[in-house]
Amino acid sequence: MVNEKTKQSYCVIGAGTAGLCAARHALQAGGSVTVFEMGKQLGGTWVFNDETGKNEYGIDVHSSMYKGLKTNLPKEIMGYPDFPIPEQESSYIPAEDMLNFFQQFAESFGILEHIRFSHYVVRVKPTIDEQGWEVIVRDCPNDRLVTYTFDYVLVCNGHYHTPNLPRYPGMNVFRGKQMHSHDYRSNEPFEGETVLVIGAGPSGMDMAYEISKKAVRVTLSHHLKDKPQTVFPSNVTLKPDVLRLTETGVLYADGTSEDFSVICYSTGYKYTFPFLSVDCGITVEDNYVQPLYKHCINIRYPSMAFIGLPFYVCAAQMMDLQARFCLKFFSGGKALPTREQMTADTAAEMEERWKRGLKKRQAHMMGPVEDRYYDDLAQTADIEPIKPVIKKLHKISAMRYSEDLVNFRSDKFRIVDDETFVKIN
Repeated sequence: MVNEKTKQSYCVIGAGTAGLCAARHALQAGGSVTVFEMGKQLGGTWVFNDETGKNEYGIDVHSSMYKGLKTNLPKEIMGYPDFPIPEQESSYIPAEDMLNFFQQFAESFGILEHIRFSHYVVRVKPTIDEQGWEVIVRDCPNDRLVTYTFDYVLVCNGHYHTPNLPRYPGMNVFRGKQMHSHDYRSNEPFEGETVLVIGAGPSGMDMAYEISKKAVRVTLSHHLKDKPQTVFPSNVTLKPDVLRLTETGVLYADGTSEDFSVICYSTGYKYTFPFLSVDCGITVEDNYVQPLYKHCINIRYPSMAFIGLPFYVCAAQMMDLQARFCLKFFSGGKALPTREQMTADTAAEMEERWKRGLKKRQAHMMGPVEDRYYDDLAQTADIEPIKPVIKKLHKISAMRYSEDLVNFRSDKFRIVDDETFVKIN
Protein backbone atom coordinates (compact mmCIF):
# COMPACT_ATOMS: atom_id res chain seq x y z
CA MET A 1 0.00 0.00 0.00
CA VAL A 2 1.37 3.40 -1.01
CA ASN A 3 0.75 6.12 1.57
CA GLU A 4 1.05 9.77 0.60
CA LYS A 5 0.36 11.28 4.00
CA THR A 6 3.27 13.67 4.58
CA LYS A 7 1.15 16.70 3.61
CA GLN A 8 -2.41 17.03 2.36
CA SER A 9 -2.66 14.54 -0.47
CA TYR A 10 -4.88 14.97 -3.49
CA CYS A 11 -6.02 12.36 -6.00
CA VAL A 12 -7.07 13.96 -9.30
CA ILE A 13 -8.94 11.63 -11.66
CA GLY A 14 -8.34 12.67 -15.28
CA ALA A 15 -5.83 14.98 -17.00
CA GLY A 16 -8.19 16.95 -19.23
CA THR A 17 -9.37 20.56 -18.92
CA ALA A 18 -10.75 20.00 -15.40
CA GLY A 19 -8.02 17.74 -14.06
CA LEU A 20 -5.17 20.01 -15.15
CA CYS A 21 -6.51 23.12 -13.42
CA ALA A 22 -7.50 21.08 -10.34
CA ALA A 23 -3.93 19.71 -10.14
CA ARG A 24 -2.46 23.17 -10.59
CA HIS A 25 -4.50 24.70 -7.75
CA ALA A 26 -3.92 21.71 -5.44
CA LEU A 27 -0.16 22.05 -6.02
CA GLN A 28 -0.31 25.79 -5.39
CA ALA A 29 -2.17 25.11 -2.13
CA GLY A 30 0.89 23.12 -1.05
CA GLY A 31 -0.65 19.69 -1.55
CA SER A 32 0.96 16.47 -2.69
CA VAL A 33 -0.82 15.68 -5.98
CA THR A 34 -1.22 12.52 -8.04
CA VAL A 35 -3.17 12.67 -11.31
CA PHE A 36 -4.40 9.38 -12.76
CA GLU A 37 -5.00 9.52 -16.52
CA MET A 38 -6.12 6.41 -18.34
CA GLY A 39 -4.89 7.73 -21.71
CA LYS A 40 -1.30 7.97 -22.89
CA GLN A 41 -1.36 11.75 -23.01
CA LEU A 42 -3.05 14.70 -21.35
CA GLY A 43 -5.91 16.69 -22.87
CA GLY A 44 -8.96 14.53 -22.17
CA THR A 45 -11.69 15.03 -24.74
CA TRP A 46 -9.31 17.04 -26.99
CA VAL A 47 -7.22 13.97 -27.79
CA PHE A 48 -8.17 12.58 -31.20
CA ASN A 49 -8.35 8.80 -31.27
CA ASP A 50 -9.17 6.86 -34.44
CA GLU A 51 -10.24 3.92 -32.30
CA THR A 52 -13.81 3.44 -31.15
CA GLY A 53 -15.11 0.79 -28.76
CA LYS A 54 -12.30 -0.54 -26.52
CA ASN A 55 -8.64 0.44 -26.34
CA GLU A 56 -5.66 -1.96 -26.19
CA TYR A 57 -6.27 -2.54 -22.46
CA GLY A 58 -9.95 -3.43 -22.94
CA ILE A 59 -11.14 -0.08 -21.56
CA ASP A 60 -13.85 1.98 -23.30
CA VAL A 61 -12.40 4.68 -25.58
CA HIS A 62 -13.31 8.01 -24.00
CA SER A 63 -12.64 10.33 -26.92
CA SER A 64 -15.56 11.75 -28.88
CA MET A 65 -13.25 13.94 -30.95
CA TYR A 66 -13.55 13.82 -34.74
CA LYS A 67 -11.21 14.75 -37.57
CA GLY A 68 -10.97 18.42 -38.36
CA LEU A 69 -12.93 19.52 -35.28
CA LYS A 70 -12.52 23.18 -34.42
CA THR A 71 -13.64 24.82 -31.19
CA ASN A 72 -17.24 26.06 -31.12
CA LEU A 73 -16.32 28.87 -28.73
CA PRO A 74 -13.66 31.50 -29.44
CA LYS A 75 -10.23 30.75 -27.97
CA GLU A 76 -10.37 34.10 -26.15
CA ILE A 77 -12.72 32.50 -23.60
CA MET A 78 -11.41 28.92 -23.75
CA GLY A 79 -8.21 29.43 -21.79
CA TYR A 80 -7.92 29.62 -18.02
CA PRO A 81 -8.54 32.98 -16.27
CA ASP A 82 -4.85 33.84 -15.76
CA PHE A 83 -3.44 31.64 -18.54
CA PRO A 84 -5.05 32.55 -21.87
CA ILE A 85 -4.57 30.74 -25.17
CA PRO A 86 -1.80 32.55 -27.10
CA GLU A 87 -2.80 35.04 -29.80
CA GLN A 88 -3.10 33.66 -33.33
CA GLU A 89 -4.84 34.27 -36.65
CA SER A 90 -8.24 32.83 -35.82
CA SER A 91 -10.55 32.85 -32.81
CA TYR A 92 -11.85 29.34 -33.59
CA ILE A 93 -8.96 26.93 -33.45
CA PRO A 94 -8.30 23.25 -34.26
CA ALA A 95 -8.23 20.57 -31.56
CA GLU A 96 -4.42 20.19 -31.98
CA ASP A 97 -3.96 23.82 -30.90
CA MET A 98 -6.04 23.16 -27.79
CA LEU A 99 -3.84 20.16 -27.00
CA ASN A 100 -0.68 22.27 -27.41
CA PHE A 101 -2.19 24.84 -25.06
CA PHE A 102 -2.86 22.21 -22.37
CA GLN A 103 0.68 20.89 -22.78
CA GLN A 104 2.08 24.42 -22.25
CA PHE A 105 -0.16 24.88 -19.22
CA ALA A 106 0.98 21.59 -17.66
CA GLU A 107 4.64 22.45 -18.29
CA SER A 108 4.28 25.98 -16.88
CA PHE A 109 2.89 24.77 -13.56
CA GLY A 110 5.00 21.63 -13.17
CA ILE A 111 2.01 19.30 -13.48
CA LEU A 112 3.51 16.70 -15.86
CA GLU A 113 5.64 14.96 -13.23
CA HIS A 114 2.50 14.37 -11.16
CA ILE A 115 0.55 12.59 -13.93
CA ARG A 116 0.52 8.80 -14.12
CA PHE A 117 -0.50 7.95 -17.67
CA SER A 118 -2.24 4.70 -18.66
CA HIS A 119 -3.46 4.43 -15.06
CA TYR A 120 -7.13 3.52 -14.81
CA VAL A 121 -8.99 4.23 -11.58
CA VAL A 122 -10.91 1.08 -10.65
CA ARG A 123 -12.39 1.94 -7.25
CA VAL A 124 -12.64 4.91 -4.88
CA LYS A 125 -14.05 4.37 -1.41
CA PRO A 126 -13.80 6.03 2.00
CA THR A 127 -11.07 4.64 4.28
CA ILE A 128 -12.27 2.59 7.27
CA ASP A 129 -11.93 5.58 9.61
CA GLU A 130 -13.72 7.77 7.00
CA GLN A 131 -10.90 10.32 7.27
CA GLY A 132 -9.65 9.84 3.71
CA TRP A 133 -9.94 7.80 0.52
CA GLU A 134 -8.72 4.45 -0.63
CA VAL A 135 -8.08 4.54 -4.36
CA ILE A 136 -7.41 1.33 -6.32
CA VAL A 137 -5.75 1.96 -9.67
CA ARG A 138 -4.88 -0.34 -12.56
CA ASP A 139 -1.40 0.38 -13.87
CA CYS A 140 -2.30 -0.77 -17.41
CA PRO A 141 1.16 -1.23 -19.00
CA ASN A 142 2.26 -3.43 -16.08
CA ASP A 143 -1.21 -4.93 -15.62
CA ARG A 144 -1.15 -4.61 -11.83
CA LEU A 145 -3.48 -3.11 -9.27
CA VAL A 146 -2.06 -0.57 -6.81
CA THR A 147 -3.87 0.79 -3.75
CA TYR A 148 -3.24 4.37 -2.60
CA THR A 149 -4.68 6.49 0.20
CA PHE A 150 -5.43 10.21 -0.15
CA ASP A 151 -6.95 12.97 1.95
CA TYR A 152 -8.92 14.46 -0.96
CA VAL A 153 -10.35 13.27 -4.27
CA LEU A 154 -11.09 15.58 -7.21
CA VAL A 155 -13.21 13.77 -9.81
CA CYS A 156 -12.38 15.25 -13.23
CA ASN A 157 -13.29 12.41 -15.61
CA GLY A 158 -15.34 14.55 -18.00
CA HIS A 159 -18.78 13.80 -19.34
CA TYR A 160 -18.39 13.16 -23.07
CA HIS A 161 -17.55 9.48 -22.91
CA THR A 162 -20.61 7.29 -22.18
CA PRO A 163 -23.27 7.63 -24.89
CA ASN A 164 -26.85 8.22 -23.82
CA LEU A 165 -28.92 6.19 -26.28
CA PRO A 166 -32.66 6.81 -26.48
CA ARG A 167 -35.08 3.92 -26.79
CA TYR A 168 -37.45 3.97 -29.72
CA PRO A 169 -39.85 1.23 -30.76
CA GLY A 170 -38.47 -0.52 -33.84
CA MET A 171 -34.75 0.03 -33.14
CA ASN A 172 -34.26 -3.71 -33.60
CA VAL A 173 -36.02 -3.84 -36.99
CA PHE A 174 -34.28 -0.93 -38.77
CA ARG A 175 -32.04 -2.46 -41.46
CA GLY A 176 -29.65 0.46 -41.88
CA LYS A 177 -26.74 1.49 -39.69
CA GLN A 178 -27.29 3.03 -36.23
CA MET A 179 -24.53 4.88 -34.37
CA HIS A 180 -23.97 7.45 -31.62
CA SER A 181 -22.10 10.71 -32.29
CA HIS A 182 -19.46 9.43 -29.81
CA ASP A 183 -18.24 7.10 -32.58
CA TYR A 184 -18.23 9.74 -35.34
CA ARG A 185 -14.67 10.37 -36.54
CA SER A 186 -15.05 11.94 -40.01
CA ASN A 187 -17.67 12.55 -42.71
CA GLU A 188 -15.91 10.29 -45.26
CA PRO A 189 -18.04 7.15 -44.55
CA PHE A 190 -21.25 9.13 -45.27
CA GLU A 191 -20.49 9.59 -48.98
CA GLY A 192 -23.73 8.83 -50.88
CA GLU A 193 -25.72 8.00 -47.73
CA THR A 194 -29.10 9.30 -46.56
CA VAL A 195 -28.67 10.28 -42.92
CA LEU A 196 -30.94 11.12 -39.99
CA VAL A 197 -29.29 12.98 -37.11
CA ILE A 198 -31.39 12.84 -33.94
CA GLY A 199 -30.68 15.69 -31.51
CA ALA A 200 -30.04 19.39 -32.17
CA GLY A 201 -27.58 20.25 -29.43
CA PRO A 202 -24.17 21.64 -30.40
CA SER A 203 -22.81 18.29 -31.59
CA GLY A 204 -25.99 17.37 -33.50
CA MET A 205 -26.01 20.69 -35.37
CA ASP A 206 -22.29 20.37 -36.11
CA MET A 207 -22.61 16.81 -37.33
CA ALA A 208 -25.60 17.51 -39.56
CA TYR A 209 -23.58 20.28 -41.21
CA GLU A 210 -20.37 18.20 -41.56
CA ILE A 211 -22.18 15.08 -42.84
CA SER A 212 -24.18 17.18 -45.35
CA LYS A 213 -20.91 17.86 -47.23
CA LYS A 214 -20.78 14.15 -48.19
CA ALA A 215 -24.28 12.70 -47.83
CA VAL A 216 -27.04 12.83 -50.43
CA ARG A 217 -29.39 14.33 -47.83
CA VAL A 218 -29.47 14.89 -44.08
CA THR A 219 -32.46 15.34 -41.78
CA LEU A 220 -32.07 16.83 -38.31
CA SER A 221 -34.77 15.66 -35.90
CA HIS A 222 -35.19 17.93 -32.88
CA HIS A 223 -37.65 19.01 -30.19
CA LEU A 224 -36.43 22.56 -29.66
CA LYS A 225 -39.26 24.99 -28.90
CA ASP A 226 -37.77 27.45 -31.36
CA LYS A 227 -36.26 25.77 -34.37
CA PRO A 228 -32.59 26.64 -35.03
CA GLN A 229 -32.33 30.02 -36.73
CA THR A 230 -29.27 29.09 -38.72
CA VAL A 231 -29.46 28.62 -42.49
CA PHE A 232 -28.47 25.03 -43.26
CA PRO A 233 -27.12 23.79 -46.62
CA SER A 234 -29.86 22.95 -49.14
CA ASN A 235 -29.63 19.18 -48.56
CA VAL A 236 -30.44 19.51 -44.83
CA THR A 237 -34.05 19.51 -43.60
CA LEU A 238 -35.50 19.79 -40.08
CA LYS A 239 -38.15 17.47 -38.68
CA PRO A 240 -39.85 17.01 -35.28
CA ASP A 241 -39.32 14.10 -32.87
CA VAL A 242 -39.09 10.51 -34.05
CA LEU A 243 -41.94 8.27 -32.83
CA ARG A 244 -40.52 4.96 -33.99
CA LEU A 245 -38.15 3.27 -36.39
CA THR A 246 -39.29 1.13 -39.31
CA GLU A 247 -37.33 -1.38 -41.38
CA THR A 248 -36.24 1.37 -43.77
CA GLY A 249 -36.50 4.61 -41.81
CA VAL A 250 -38.59 6.46 -39.25
CA LEU A 251 -42.05 7.77 -38.46
CA TYR A 252 -42.15 11.36 -37.10
CA ALA A 253 -44.45 12.98 -34.56
CA ASP A 254 -46.09 15.01 -37.37
CA GLY A 255 -47.30 11.78 -39.01
CA THR A 256 -44.81 11.84 -41.91
CA SER A 257 -42.21 9.18 -42.53
CA GLU A 258 -38.84 9.08 -44.30
CA ASP A 259 -36.31 6.42 -45.33
CA PHE A 260 -32.62 6.49 -44.33
CA SER A 261 -29.51 4.37 -44.70
CA VAL A 262 -27.90 5.71 -41.46
CA ILE A 263 -29.32 6.99 -38.17
CA CYS A 264 -26.92 8.93 -35.97
CA TYR A 265 -27.96 9.57 -32.36
CA SER A 266 -26.57 12.86 -31.16
CA THR A 267 -28.43 12.45 -27.90
CA GLY A 268 -25.81 13.41 -25.38
CA TYR A 269 -23.91 11.53 -22.74
CA LYS A 270 -24.46 9.95 -19.35
CA TYR A 271 -22.65 11.17 -16.27
CA THR A 272 -20.99 8.00 -15.05
CA PHE A 273 -18.50 7.38 -12.28
CA PRO A 274 -18.03 3.61 -12.47
CA PHE A 275 -15.10 3.83 -10.05
CA LEU A 276 -17.09 5.30 -7.14
CA SER A 277 -18.16 2.72 -4.58
CA VAL A 278 -21.67 3.06 -3.17
CA ASP A 279 -20.06 4.03 0.16
CA CYS A 280 -19.11 7.40 -1.40
CA GLY A 281 -22.76 8.40 -0.99
CA ILE A 282 -23.14 9.71 -4.55
CA THR A 283 -26.10 8.77 -6.75
CA VAL A 284 -26.72 9.62 -10.40
CA GLU A 285 -30.25 9.59 -11.69
CA ASP A 286 -30.92 10.80 -15.23
CA ASN A 287 -27.67 12.86 -15.08
CA TYR A 288 -28.62 14.46 -11.75
CA VAL A 289 -25.60 13.91 -9.48
CA GLN A 290 -26.37 14.27 -5.80
CA PRO A 291 -25.96 15.29 -3.04
CA LEU A 292 -23.61 18.09 -4.14
CA TYR A 293 -22.99 21.52 -2.64
CA LYS A 294 -22.78 24.18 -5.39
CA HIS A 295 -22.69 21.40 -8.04
CA CYS A 296 -19.26 20.25 -6.90
CA ILE A 297 -18.62 19.24 -3.26
CA ASN A 298 -19.90 15.85 -2.04
CA ILE A 299 -22.11 16.82 0.93
CA ARG A 300 -21.83 13.38 2.59
CA TYR A 301 -18.03 13.32 2.30
CA PRO A 302 -16.90 16.91 1.75
CA SER A 303 -13.31 15.88 0.98
CA MET A 304 -14.49 14.76 -2.48
CA ALA A 305 -15.39 17.16 -5.28
CA PHE A 306 -16.52 16.97 -8.91
CA ILE A 307 -15.05 19.51 -11.31
CA GLY A 308 -16.88 20.22 -14.57
CA LEU A 309 -20.43 18.85 -14.16
CA PRO A 310 -22.41 22.00 -15.15
CA PHE A 311 -23.05 22.38 -18.88
CA TYR A 312 -23.89 25.28 -21.20
CA VAL A 313 -21.05 27.10 -19.51
CA CYS A 314 -17.71 28.63 -20.36
CA ALA A 315 -15.98 25.35 -19.56
CA ALA A 316 -12.31 26.03 -18.75
CA GLN A 317 -13.12 29.27 -16.94
CA MET A 318 -15.82 27.60 -14.84
CA MET A 319 -13.68 24.54 -14.07
CA ASP A 320 -10.85 26.75 -12.87
CA LEU A 321 -13.32 28.69 -10.71
CA GLN A 322 -14.74 25.44 -9.26
CA ALA A 323 -11.23 24.12 -8.55
CA ARG A 324 -10.30 27.35 -6.73
CA PHE A 325 -13.62 27.21 -4.85
CA CYS A 326 -13.00 23.65 -3.61
CA LEU A 327 -9.34 24.25 -2.79
CA LYS A 328 -10.22 27.30 -0.69
CA PHE A 329 -12.13 24.95 1.63
CA PHE A 330 -9.88 21.88 1.30
CA SER A 331 -6.72 23.83 2.11
CA GLY A 332 -8.29 25.39 5.21
CA GLY A 333 -8.50 28.91 3.73
CA LYS A 334 -12.17 28.96 4.67
CA ALA A 335 -14.42 26.67 6.73
CA LEU A 336 -17.10 24.73 4.88
CA PRO A 337 -20.71 25.24 5.98
CA THR A 338 -22.19 22.41 8.04
CA ARG A 339 -23.76 19.43 6.28
CA GLU A 340 -27.22 20.79 7.21
CA GLN A 341 -26.40 24.22 5.74
CA MET A 342 -25.04 22.70 2.52
CA THR A 343 -28.09 20.45 2.19
CA ALA A 344 -30.47 23.41 2.73
CA ASP A 345 -28.58 25.57 0.22
CA THR A 346 -28.74 22.83 -2.42
CA ALA A 347 -32.43 22.08 -1.74
CA ALA A 348 -33.33 25.77 -2.19
CA GLU A 349 -31.44 25.99 -5.48
CA MET A 350 -32.94 22.79 -6.88
CA GLU A 351 -36.45 23.87 -5.84
CA GLU A 352 -35.94 27.07 -7.85
CA ARG A 353 -34.75 25.00 -10.84
CA TRP A 354 -37.78 22.67 -10.76
CA LYS A 355 -40.05 25.75 -10.54
CA ARG A 356 -38.45 27.02 -13.75
CA GLY A 357 -39.61 23.78 -15.36
CA LEU A 358 -36.22 22.11 -15.60
CA LYS A 359 -36.14 18.31 -15.66
CA LYS A 360 -33.78 16.02 -13.74
CA ARG A 361 -31.41 15.73 -16.68
CA GLN A 362 -31.09 19.54 -16.60
CA ALA A 363 -30.13 19.61 -12.90
CA HIS A 364 -26.65 20.88 -13.77
CA MET A 365 -27.60 23.01 -16.79
CA MET A 366 -26.55 26.64 -16.46
CA GLY A 367 -27.12 28.58 -19.72
CA PRO A 368 -29.18 31.63 -18.75
CA VAL A 369 -28.11 31.43 -15.08
CA GLU A 370 -24.40 30.78 -15.65
CA ASP A 371 -23.34 34.27 -14.49
CA ARG A 372 -25.29 33.86 -11.28
CA TYR A 373 -23.57 30.53 -10.65
CA TYR A 374 -20.07 31.93 -11.25
CA ASP A 375 -20.70 34.93 -8.99
CA ASP A 376 -22.15 32.70 -6.26
CA LEU A 377 -19.02 30.50 -6.24
CA ALA A 378 -16.71 33.53 -6.13
CA GLN A 379 -18.65 35.27 -3.34
CA THR A 380 -19.12 32.11 -1.24
CA ALA A 381 -15.40 31.28 -1.23
CA ASP A 382 -14.02 34.87 -1.42
CA ILE A 383 -12.10 34.13 -4.61
CA GLU A 384 -11.42 36.03 -7.84
CA PRO A 385 -14.58 36.03 -10.01
CA ILE A 386 -14.74 35.37 -13.75
CA LYS A 387 -14.07 38.60 -15.66
CA PRO A 388 -17.15 40.37 -17.09
CA VAL A 389 -15.63 40.38 -20.61
CA ILE A 390 -15.55 36.57 -20.62
CA LYS A 391 -19.26 36.35 -19.76
CA LYS A 392 -20.15 38.95 -22.42
CA LEU A 393 -18.14 37.26 -25.16
CA HIS A 394 -19.58 33.85 -24.23
CA LYS A 395 -23.13 35.14 -24.73
CA ILE A 396 -22.37 36.82 -28.06
CA SER A 397 -20.49 33.82 -29.48
CA ALA A 398 -23.21 31.37 -28.36
CA MET A 399 -25.79 33.52 -30.12
CA ARG A 400 -23.70 33.70 -33.31
CA TYR A 401 -23.36 29.90 -33.23
CA SER A 402 -27.12 29.36 -33.13
CA GLU A 403 -27.79 32.02 -35.78
CA ASP A 404 -25.14 31.16 -38.35
CA LEU A 405 -23.72 27.65 -38.00
CA VAL A 406 -22.05 27.79 -41.42
CA ASN A 407 -20.07 31.03 -40.96
CA PHE A 408 -19.71 31.79 -37.24
CA ARG A 409 -16.21 30.28 -37.04
CA SER A 410 -14.85 33.05 -39.29
CA ASP A 411 -15.55 35.63 -36.53
CA LYS A 412 -12.41 37.09 -34.98
CA PHE A 413 -12.44 38.62 -31.49
CA ARG A 414 -9.92 40.41 -29.36
CA ILE A 415 -10.15 41.07 -25.64
CA VAL A 416 -9.32 44.69 -24.84
CA ASP A 417 -9.61 44.68 -21.04
CA ASP A 418 -11.57 42.99 -18.20
CA GLU A 419 -14.82 44.56 -19.44
CA THR A 420 -14.42 44.93 -23.19
CA PHE A 421 -13.87 42.89 -26.35
CA VAL A 422 -13.94 43.89 -30.00
CA LYS A 423 -15.03 41.93 -33.07
CA ILE A 424 -12.33 42.48 -35.67
CA ASN A 425 -14.13 41.27 -38.79
